[in-house]
Amino acid sequence: MATLITNIAELTTNVATGDDITGTLTDAAVLIERGRIAWVGAAAEAPEADEVVDAGECAMIPGFVDSHSHLVFGGDRAAEFEARMAGQKYAAGGIRSTVAATRAASDDELRARLRGFLDEMLAQGTTTVEIKSGYGLSVADEERLVRLAAEVTPEVTFLGAHVVPAEYADRADEYVDLVTGPMLDACAAHAKWIDVFCETGAFTVAQSRRVLEAGIARGLAPRVHASQLGPGEGVRLAVELGAASIDHGTYLTDADIDALAGSDTVLTLLPGVEFSTRQPYPDARRLIDAGVTVALACDTNPGSSFTSSMPFCIAVAVRDMGMTPAEAVWAATAGGAKALRRDDIGVIAPGARADLVLLGAPTRIHLAYRPGVPLVRTVWKDGRTIG
Repeated sequence: MATLITNIAELTTNVATGDDITGTLTDAAVLIERGRIAWVGAAAEAPEADEVVDAGECAMIPGFVDSHSHLVFGGDRAAEFEARMAGQKYAAGGIRSTVAATRAASDDELRARLRGFLDEMLAQGTTTVEIKSGYGLSVADEERLVRLAAEVTPEVTFLGAHVVPAEYADRADEYVDLVTGPMLDACAAHAKWIDVFCETGAFTVAQSRRVLEAGIARGLAPRVHASQLGPGEGVRLAVELGAASIDHGTYLTDADIDALAGSDTVLTLLPGVEFSTRQPYPDARRLIDAGVTVALACDTNPGSSFTSSMPFCIAVAVRDMGMTPAEAVWAATAGGAKALRRDDIGVIAPGARADLVLLGAPTRIHLAYRPGVPLVRTVWKDGRTIG
């Protein structure tokens, strides 16, 4: 069955035209057939369809592509958040408390919570999500986290090298042996990506290289957490190994920015983290002007960014990181798709998946202009309306 969505006041296609990266059309229409976009253009020129949906002169954007999340975990860290708001500094070691809660949870408990988070994200317009492991940190627990994630998304990342678990304290190299050996053996079949937290308090550059190269040898593509807590060499390691993305990038040197600008590696910014940890926001204006490809993601996790709202992240990126609304929406859609090396999502163009978001507003600007307001009116995932 063909469905025509018409009377769209502003359509963000992300098919660049000249200097307009968003490829914006006005008075537009979109035709959906068999879960894909079949036609895009002026409403007055739209083809006939079996079903017609009136967008009511509202704005439409591609479904959000959240390329960085940690959705499979037990417990929460509300007390840690409260302490941080009272002045305690954020440190990577808090991850270990979530590891303990996750290990104690059953598969069914983790699965139910995961599906709850996905429903929450979908209601806010996120139609594609990447999910990392990293809260098991044992062979059996990491295997079940990637296995559960693989039930709901093809974008699964093995992050056994999140932090060194308590039982390997002062034996980080031995833990890396486990990650690159038995743990990778157990997890590789369920994952598409390999990741590592290359940061003080987590893993050194040498250890991170071992993890990434082992994953690459098993057919997993690299991604890197880096430069969240301070400057380091993680960005250049990511670029050297052809990583799809380096995520966080709160503290970047000029050399880091030059390396990113001259590469295919996407820098995924996570404004929910800076909001929750009170670290300085990255200067996205500087990055974009330097030619770096930027994505936005939520980094949904219980410690440093317990939000699942891409509209919230867009609003923060516009207010505090120097992005225009058009750039922020592009980064949360097409940018996320590039961070996952996908060309079938994040755009509204013939052949792409029909993942669409209709806003209860005349323009995408309202995502930043009206922060905290539930503007997502209708979501289509693979051509089917959700909710």
